[in-house]
Amino acid sequence: MSRCFNFSAGPAMLPTEVLQQAQTEMSDFNDSGMSVMEMSHRGKIFMDIAAQAEADLRELLNISDDYAVLFMQGGASAQFAAIPMNILGNKTQVDYINTGAWSKKAIAEAKRFAEVNVAASSEDTKFSHIPDYSDWNLNNDAAYLHYTPNETIGGVEFHWVPESNGVPLIADMSSTILSRPIDVSKFGIIYAGAQKNIGPAGLTIAIVRKDLMGNTIKNTPSVFDYKNVADNDSMANTPPTYSWYLAGLVFDWIKKRGGLDAMSEINKRKADKLYAAIDQSDFYQNPVQVDCRSWMNIPFTLADANLDKLFLEQADKRGLKTLKGHRSVGGMRASIYNAMPEEGVDTLISFMQTFEKENG
Repeated sequence: MSRCFNFSAGPAMLPTEVLQQAQTEMSDFNDSGMSVMEMSHRGKIFMDIAAQAEADLRELLNISDDYAVLFMQGGASAQFAAIPMNILGNKTQVDYINTGAWSKKAIAEAKRFAEVNVAASSEDTKFSHIPDYSDWNLNNDAAYLHYTPNETIGGVEFHWVPESNGVPLIADMSSTILSRPIDVSKFGIIYAGAQKNIGPAGLTIAIVRKDLMGNTIKNTPSVFDYKNVADNDSMANTPPTYSWYLAGLVFDWIKKRGGLDAMSEINKRKADKLYAAIDQSDFYQNPVQVDCRSWMNIPFTLADANLDKLFLEQADKRGLKTLKGHRSVGGMRASIYNAMPEEGVDTLISFMQTFEKENG
């Protein structure tokens, strides 16, 4: 069977070239007689793989030596707890911006450790927009300001970086990272689950400004202590070695395709095409305010929800997979991360137009 166009929000499709290289190296990496997944994480071969992956990620994002790059486990959800445990210090208050389901989960976890000030929220409009910055109620004495640049479920995205007034800015970039250039220097911490633009599930990247490390609250587990992880080169315990290796292949793939400037150009073009197809039709609708629509996750509904099942069945037969929207939003959702080729978006648009003619 040929490769399908997998629009899953995560775990998401990986570049075919990366999978093919991994297949070639599966049982014998670089004449070692071993698969990467069998290697000691402390052996020279894997240490070289790990070092190259970090170097490539630093190059792609232009990460300075002021930041540690950590390869961790537990998904972005584990970072919801790790962040307050590492950054609170002697403070008790933190600021969060609530723009969707993942913001809410981060807020709920932070409440276990701190007084959470929800400085702005769009929940009253079902997360269809980003609150105007002038209306944010920020606390200048907060330990940090946390936001989610892209809400995977609702398809709302910041196309600007908030001003944090000197408070460390922390971003869950799970659905944003590597899709375009990012000015890392504006952030205290950037973290991201791997299963969208980085690699397979099981790995989490945390980019942490070094001056924020070493001040954990009491009883912080050592595997969550950023300084401990950094001091041990992300190997204080056995890391997700194969996911780390595959992430390295993805970083190399991005570099060979022109880096993040090239990714940005392609991703914007893909998103613009799909939004245009939705907006030009009375049959499809996107619920998100135009100026904060996501490049990566595009939800849309049909004029008649009774047609949803037929739409999904026919799309599946055409190799357009995993288009069902999240249960909290309904309808459809097309996630078009880096690995989604432009051909996949074109094929989806063509199918949408045909389906509308037949059922509209």
